[in-house]
Amino acid sequence: MRKFVGSGALALVVLASTALSAMAQDTLKIGYVDPLSGGGAAAGQIGMNQLNYIAEAVNAKGGVLGKQVEIIPYDNKLDPQVSLVQIQKAVDQGVRIVIQGNGSSVAAAVSDFVTKFNSRNPGKEVVHINHAAIDPSLTNDKCSYWHFAFDANVNIKVEAMTNFMKANEAIKKVYLINQDYSFGHSVAEAAAAKLSGEGSSIEVVGKEFVPLQKVTDFSPYIAKIRASGADSVFTANWGNDLQLLIKAAGDAGLDINWYTFYAGLAGTPTAIKQAGLEDKVFQITEGVNNLDYMPMQEEVKAYMAKYPDAPIYYPRLFNAMGMVFDAIEEAGSDDPVKFVPKLEGMKYMNFIDGKEGFMRADDHQYFQTMYISGLGALGPNQPFEEENTGWGWKVAATIPVDDTIVSTTCEMERP
Repeated sequence: MRKFVGSGALALVVLASTALSAMAQDTLKIGYVDPLSGGGAAAGQIGMNQLNYIAEAVNAKGGVLGKQVEIIPYDNKLDPQVSLVQIQKAVDQGVRIVIQGNGSSVAAAVSDFVTKFNSRNPGKEVVHINHAAIDPSLTNDKCSYWHFAFDANVNIKVEAMTNFMKANEAIKKVYLINQDYSFGHSVAEAAAAKLSGEGSSIEVVGKEFVPLQKVTDFSPYIAKIRASGADSVFTANWGNDLQLLIKAAGDAGLDINWYTFYAGLAGTPTAIKQAGLEDKVFQITEGVNNLDYMPMQEEVKAYMAKYPDAPIYYPRLFNAMGMVFDAIEEAGSDDPVKFVPKLEGMKYMNFIDGKEGFMRADDHQYFQTMYISGLGALGPNQPFEEENTGWGWKVAATIPVDDTIVSTTCEMERP
């Protein structure tokens, strides 16, 4: 009897192990490595919410290749070294698709790690889906076959935003203030060259760098901006570094225009409203929720029924995941070696506006229609407010996809 019970127990263990193995094979694991604590947590949590929403929607339709999509969060604390530890943890847990975006210094470290890991571990390759890091080096001198950028890079955004500013004859003096890391420096350098270049009547009257997510009082910076005589500020600050900057401007009564990359990120619309800067803060993105495109607006309503705090901020995550899932289905495999070639050159109908974008094979940069929008009181056919402020984003300019294409110096090494 003891022998029978023992062999039966062993059989149950084997069956359980087999079942767990089958479940693992039936799951498409996607690692999300972004800040989920500290100064960047708001940005990270928004991305996590959107990825969970996307995964639930695709799982309800049967998954990808019959596999259920599982989003696994890894808090990188906005630190490159912590990120590498988390990437290794994800790889050890069987993750072969890594989504990361905040910030560019982290993305550079992740891209380098993934490239080296793949060269040393054939058969275990990992792909890096970058949804927010836009340092131009990532798709130029530091480009990688295993890295795909779904947000427009610095060169694309600066070109579009500075053209928008130069068309405004009221802008005479611009102050540049950006975060003190590779991304912030690349923005300042590109913006200064474009704004004060040949044929421009704009003067750059200040160039400031602030420690990343460490400043708690921006009033000294606002005093410098006021003293410079600037009528406009150009900044790619994000998170607390933009919210507190805007708040300090409101407290000081600094009534000038702001040209930004990330004014739509959680907490910043509230700061803009409290500062009373109606129709004075602009951002450049791949779209806003108030675009007149009904399929997207219906999706936003469904999303907000689940996550009511804010509309969709990262529409590019919908593009990225849709394209990755399509590539996997087309390849008939979730092995990056097999589906990555399908992403190269892929054309895709953008989630936010229904217009076609494409992934350039030369450098793995995604190109899409871009929009400059301003925050203010809602008008007709603008149903989505930001953070219960009564204000929403309204399109001020549209940049067609063909006008966003910039050159690349990428010399990609292919496996």
